[in-house]
Amino acid sequence: MTPPRKLALLAAAIAVLGLGTLAWTGNLGQPGSTTAKHDDHGEDSHGHGEDHDSHGEEAPGAEHADEEGALHLSAAQIDAAGIQLAVAGPRQLGTAISFPGEIRFDEDRTAHVVPRVPGVVESVHADLGQPVKRGQVLAVIASQQISDLRSEQQAAQRRLELARLTFQREQQLWQERISAEQDYLQARQALQEAEIAQANARQKVSAVGPAGAGNRFELRAPFDAVVVEKHLTVGEVVDETSNAFTLSDLSRVWATFAVAPRDLAKVTTGRSVTVSAPDLGAQVQGQVNYVGNLLGEQNRAATVRATLANPNGAWRPGLFVSIAVSVERFEAGVVVPESALQTWEEQTVVFARTEEGFEARPVSTGRRDTGQVEITAGLAAGTQVAAAGSFVLKSELGKGSAAHSH
Repeated sequence: MTPPRKLALLAAAIAVLGLGTLAWTGNLGQPGSTTAKHDDHGEDSHGHGEDHDSHGEEAPGAEHADEEGALHLSAAQIDAAGIQLAVAGPRQLGTAISFPGEIRFDEDRTAHVVPRVPGVVESVHADLGQPVKRGQVLAVIASQQISDLRSEQQAAQRRLELARLTFQREQQLWQERISAEQDYLQARQALQEAEIAQANARQKVSAVGPAGAGNRFELRAPFDAVVVEKHLTVGEVVDETSNAFTLSDLSRVWATFAVAPRDLAKVTTGRSVTVSAPDLGAQVQGQVNYVGNLLGEQNRAATVRATLANPNGAWRPGLFVSIAVSVERFEAGVVVPESALQTWEEQTVVFARTEEGFEARPVSTGRRDTGQVEITAGLAAGTQVAAAGSFVLKSELGKGSAAHSH
């Protein structure tokens, strides 16, 4: 093949390549510089300023500028791609130690409700999992002991009334010098004994708790809670040892975890914790409020707990969680969401917002905390970066790089 023929074929190949690739240059070493390519006649190979595929048609998606690592995107394209922006700026971060843990009942707000008198269950008014209010009747128990206590109280009341009348009569006779002083003193002593007996009988009745009519004893909720256990059926014989109900206030729960001795100096009362549940895709903040003084015999670790607010009941006892204890707080000058970071050509980059779209900027990262990462170099505070959806921009750069390599 003659040299003029080779030159003609080479020029044609360069022209086709210029129309079939996205106008993006993959070298991120000098972001922002222009590297427009020209053919042998000194004309820009992208003279029409439009992206075309190998068949001469316009390529879909974003328009890629001639700047290295830059993407041209309109506002409509950004919205359509679901890209969300975040502003890089100062933020307080912290380092943390993570531990596996478990959600448990708040034992300070958990009660095992038992009947205070033996008897037979007459009716049950609460079901498993049902929320109950303080003072609400859970069950009614028919008890012979209630009848005996009430009879004793009534008898003591009658004896008291009789002793009071006797005392009043003897007091009047003694004042009128009709009866002896000894009779008066005996009547006064009998009155005092009757008062003591009546008070004792009244206390016995009140000690068994709220009572209904006749021999009925009402089992009531001690506070607002949820019925988490129920061991009671109609017709069952119960006594003071029967665990009828277990109630727990689930608006507040404990997150417990074990800490080895080497970490006990860092995990102290008052430390902030972040409790996350991968199965729920949720996390909540709390504080360490108890560090055990003894080490467990099995794991040789101290039990630590944090109290968590649980208004919606999502944190269920028995759920396994991850607990991150914050051990150090510091101020970082430039912080972005961790989702803004992408890896491109063996470099960590973020996509900074520009007037035309976005520009991939290599950055150096520092410490991380709960989805946030410190940027130590490559990005100024106040810069808008792509957070959610930044992988879409990386994909567009990938398309441009693949076309450019051909």
